[in-house]
Amino acid sequence: MEGGAYGAGKAGGAFDPQTFVRQPHTVLRMVSWVFSIVVFGCIINEGYINASTEAEEHCIFNRNSSACAYGVTVGVLAFLTCLLYLAVDVYFPQISSVKDRKKTVISDIAVSGLWAFFWFVGFCFLANQWQVSNPNDNPMNEGADAARAAIAFSFFSIFTWAFIAVLRHQHLKEIVFQEEYNRLFPPTPQSFP
Repeated sequence: MEGGAYGAGKAGGAFDPQTFVRQPHTVLRMVSWVFSIVVFGCIINEGYINASTEAEEHCIFNRNSSACAYGVTVGVLAFLTCLLYLAVDVYFPQISSVKDRKKTVISDIAVSGLWAFFWFVGFCFLANQWQVSNPNDNPMNEGADAARAAIAFSFFSIFTWAFIAVLRHQHLKEIVFQEEYNRLFPPTPQSFP
């Protein structure tokens, strides 16, 4: 049997950028990366307002600084997590051990599921705080579009991270199959004349 794309047979191959960019989990990870930039960028740029009579800026989400801090923190950490796992995806073909591949994919599933949960909490928190915000605190609706964008992209991020977890779970099944196949049919050492 020739090694499959997920088994040790393809390990050590050259990095192909076109194949890498076309993989569904890579595309979703890049989309999640952009979504995280939108969320923390919107909050950092237009998420803090002040009245003409006040010098101190307040969070646009019901003057709750925790809401802005949570949105920025989750956005920045998701951004960094996407970069980390994009690097792992680049390095993944170089991993020759099926067990190490399995551990890498399991960590990706766990992290993706965790981030889907964090984005769900962030969406609920930001949407709730936006809903109960006092319109008198922001009579000119400054930053309202940015706040709505942060909420919307938090919502979209739930699905991108959850779908990454699903795709990686399918990948795990293929790796487990490869591991079982290697156990049942160990590769025979080839002798060269």
